[in-house]
Amino acid sequence: MATAAPTTFTDQVEYTEEIAEFSPEVIAEMNEHLAKYPPERKRSALIPILMLIIQRERGWVDNPGVNFLAKFLDLEVTDIWETATFYSMFNLRPVGRHHIQICKTLSCRIMGEPAITDHICSKLGIHPGETTDDGKFTVTMVECLGSCGTAPMMQIGYDFHEDLTKEKVDKILDSCK
Repeated sequence: MATAAPTTFTDQVEYTEEIAEFSPEVIAEMNEHLAKYPPERKRSALIPILMLIIQRERGWVDNPGVNFLAKFLDLEVTDIWETATFYSMFNLRPVGRHHIQICKTLSCRIMGEPAITDHICSKLGIHPGETTDDGKFTVTMVECLGSCGTAPMMQIGYDFHEDLTKEKVDKILDSCK
């Protein structure tokens, strides 16, 4: 298989022919999601299966997981990658146990995101896009997380943290250790 030119969107994904394997229980869960859609609309299950199962089971969206899902949904591998690289909710490389996603869009920026980002990165000793040496934290800058009225905000895992101040950030980070 040809190697695609890496971009910031693909995080330099390496394409292989390897196909992930999943337990019968996980396959059954995938089939439950698939059953929610008409047979001719299997593609509609792409995002839920990619997010709730592939990323959960493998820790991130990797090439073997994508290859499996393409075969499972009878889609092209590029169909899966088009979706996975479009949404910031998909991790395209391994992330720390606590994945800190900081909103970088206008409302958050105006309300103090740069100072919050600097504080978090300084406290953790990393830059956006990096993971701490111990694998506990990854900081990622993302587009709008939909909480403009309570900016600045960040998401850790599936939890939103809003109206951030440096003091709130310190408490949140301390609770993650």
